[in-house]
Amino acid sequence: MPLTAADRKLYRLKAEILSAVAHPLRLAIVELLAGGEQCVCDIARRLGAGRPNVSRHLAVMLKAGIVDSRKDGLRVIYSLRTRCVAGFLDCVTEALRARLAEGRAALHCLARRRGR
Repeated sequence: MPLTAADRKLYRLKAEILSAVAHPLRLAIVELLAGGEQCVCDIARRLGAGRPNVSRHLAVMLKAGIVDSRKDGLRVIYSLRTRCVAGFLDCVTEALRARLAEGRAALHCLARRRGR
C-alpha cells in the first residue's frame, strides 16, 4: 500500500527532528543536557566550543522542539524538552557496540586465516 500524504508528512517531520540532532556537537549537547539544565556558557566550556557556535546549534534544536530555554538574568538556560531523545542516543550507542563487535569478529576470523 503506497504512503498517504499524511504518512509522508509524518516521516518528513520525524526526519526534521533527526536532522536537528545529526551533528556531533548537537549529540554532545543532548548528552550533556540529559544530566540537567545548563547555561550556554557552561555548555560551551564543557564541550570546548565557542558560545556563538553552541548557541547556533541550540537554536536548531530549539526550533525542532528538542530543547527548551529560559532566561535567568543575563544567562539563557537550556534543558531537554523531550527527554526520550537521550534514550534514543543510548540506542545508537548499543547499535555502535553491535557493529564494533561484528567488526572485531571479522578481524579475528581474518587473523585466524592468515595464521594457517
